[in-house]
Amino acid sequence: MIRKLTLQNIAQSIVIISALFMSCGVAWAGDILTLRIPFQVGAMATAEFPGGTAELGEVRALPVRTNWPAFTASKWAPPQSVAATAVNAIHVLVDVENDRGRIFSIVPVVTVAPAAPPGAFFTIDSPAGTGLFGGFAPITGSRVFVEQPNGYRRPIVPLSGDALPMQEGDVLVIESDLPRTPYTWMVDIENRPGGRVIAWTQSGPSIIARVIRPVGGVGRFGGTEFQGIGRIRASHSGVIDIATSPRDQVGGIQIIPLEHALTSTEISYVWRATQWMILAPLPGEGPLEGTAPLFKGLLPGTQLHDHDNLPDMWSRYGRKPLILGRFSGGPWERLPSSAGQVNDALHGLTHLRIYYPFWNEISPLSYNLL
Repeated sequence: MIRKLTLQNIAQSIVIISALFMSCGVAWAGDILTLRIPFQVGAMATAEFPGGTAELGEVRALPVRTNWPAFTASKWAPPQSVAATAVNAIHVLVDVENDRGRIFSIVPVVTVAPAAPPGAFFTIDSPAGTGLFGGFAPITGSRVFVEQPNGYRRPIVPLSGDALPMQEGDVLVIESDLPRTPYTWMVDIENRPGGRVIAWTQSGPSIIARVIRPVGGVGRFGGTEFQGIGRIRASHSGVIDIATSPRDQVGGIQIIPLEHALTSTEISYVWRATQWMILAPLPGEGPLEGTAPLFKGLLPGTQLHDHDNLPDMWSRYGRKPLILGRFSGGPWERLPSSAGQVNDALHGLTHLRIYYPFWNEISPLSYNLL
């Protein structure tokens, strides 16, 4: 009897999630969030979305160069795309040279962003964790262009040395799908060696990776002070950074792919620490780095609604992906508040769940429970 009920529940979940995606697939098709950042101090950065626009803050400073070599994981993003999106910075990959990324960045006026060195970033007059760095943040992998004064859009082609491929009068344009991760609704992770990583998609559940090293503690990850508990601080082609501390405190965990953990000397210590979860691809599959749904297609999301003029309750809710946990196999619950470095703060954590972003209302669809 117990086995029968379990199978019923699984089938029920498949029907419900499939219904959600069937109902929203048409609504999402073609929807684009367009972010426009003028290459001019004092000009207003804006967001354009279906049915409206929003101001994101004035441009306070302009980059004068690109940054190479950038953080290691930037090389796994597609060139001319958003390599990293976070509450405290956005990094755009121009090109990969000698196995290292060349980037420039966009940061809020007050931030902590060691991957954005002086002279290689736009500064936007916006609080970290809001606007361009919150509800209107682009998903990783979003396309990036330069729009010239005549309206012509061209790719961000690399120039010689660290020269910036923009000039006065240009507009940096980022086009972000709403949301077009591959229709992923959520990802469940079993927090144990060999644990399954299960993606719930339009086609139902499938195992997409395995846990090599589970997470057990929290650490002082810069930028988490600009996010809330159980929310994504940063997402890029080599990390999912999850805040475990309230805003204005520092604390979080990171999920990273195996190749990054094995080959990046800058994070060689992760094998000795409890603050990182390491995931491996399935046998016969390619590396996880830079691939959806884990390391492409996420965003940090909004926390301070007064600063994000999102159009309705659906976008306000859907643009702040939530992370839940289960302890000792119990029910899903919010992650506990934990700041600083606490090596056993998540003792007993058996599962993690990551909900994925959406924009539009999910229309109800009739279905029969099994």
